[in-house]
Amino acid sequence: MRICDRSACYDKKFENSKLREKRFASKHIKFVGEVKMTDDRSQILEVNVFNYTFDTVGQDKIEIGLKKKIQPGNGKKSYELTYRNYDFVRSRGRVWDITSPVRFYGFPDEAVAYYQNANFLQNINLYHEKLFSGIYYLGPLRRQAKRLYNWNGSVPDSVGYLGQDAVQAILAADDANRKINLKNHSPRKPFKAIIAEMLKKMSLIEDFKIERISDKRQDYDVKVRTKGSKNWVDIPDVGMGVSQVLPVLVELFYAPVGSVIIMEQPELHLHPSAQAALADVMIMAIHAKENFEKRGIQLLIETHSEHFLRRLQRRVAEGVLEYDELSAYFANNDRFPAKLEELQLDIFGNIENWPRNFFGDIAGDVFAQTDAALQKRIREEFYE
Repeated sequence: MRICDRSACYDKKFENSKLREKRFASKHIKFVGEVKMTDDRSQILEVNVFNYTFDTVGQDKIEIGLKKKIQPGNGKKSYELTYRNYDFVRSRGRVWDITSPVRFYGFPDEAVAYYQNANFLQNINLYHEKLFSGIYYLGPLRRQAKRLYNWNGSVPDSVGYLGQDAVQAILAADDANRKINLKNHSPRKPFKAIIAEMLKKMSLIEDFKIERISDKRQDYDVKVRTKGSKNWVDIPDVGMGVSQVLPVLVELFYAPVGSVIIMEQPELHLHPSAQAALADVMIMAIHAKENFEKRGIQLLIETHSEHFLRRLQRRVAEGVLEYDELSAYFANNDRFPAKLEELQLDIFGNIENWPRNFFGDIAGDVFAQTDAALQKRIREEFYE
């Protein structure tokens, strides 16, 4: 599942800096690649083909890529440059084959050296490198909360794969005076206040604070106050839900502008209403501004929660979330290998191609329960 602000999804720009006036300029790039295991005993991953499609201004789409080829006779593997609507000019004397791609997406140096007008291919590699450097991942099982956290003033890149640096990230963001706007024309709020507000919005706590335990130490404790209580308690004492969702909330607002955030099962250990509220928090995160500038983050969420998805559908119908800001996919494992199938979402939040028993047979369960209750009542009346 992908949730993203439209500007982040559709305004990625690429321009050929050297040849753009003579050749092309494009605001949208599509990348498709195929990676498979080799058939020999080595069983290593190998790129078969990748292709970039550029939506050019006032011209036909341009396609450029690499494709694996097998030389007849000796079976040696190499790659060839493929292109459509763009004419590469081969350099004289450069008749050698192109070697393997850079990782799974990049053109090797030979592709640039063997053609006279291929310098911009290095820009494509650089663009992809920048994209991947802005990807942050949070796993499904976060670290259990601790009673004390040590912070020496360092600034973590993220909350970490296990969410272990969530508290340090809050302290670093507050120390840097980072402030967030949740809505247009709304006042900027300190980072720590935003996290506390999100926890309260999800009805998980009544209040939240992080305090240094002594001026002579670099240790901090995280305390919360639950509903109906006047007492502050350490975060490990309020159950798994708060400690598991805290890194999720921090990453949503801590990741740098333009980031892509990947999360697995952020709803774990949350009750149904909190799972639905988490969807609202994510909508606020993609629309939020930092110092009045759009943060432009994208979210890739793997979830098993019907409540989470249903809330997103509702917000699409209400216009809070535009339907083209949300894409949903179903992992169909009825065949091997499993295939991602896109769910067709309309402007009213309806999904037109629900997979069979996607969230179980709810209607069947209700009917069976009602029928069983009726039969039980008949038996009890008979024996009376």
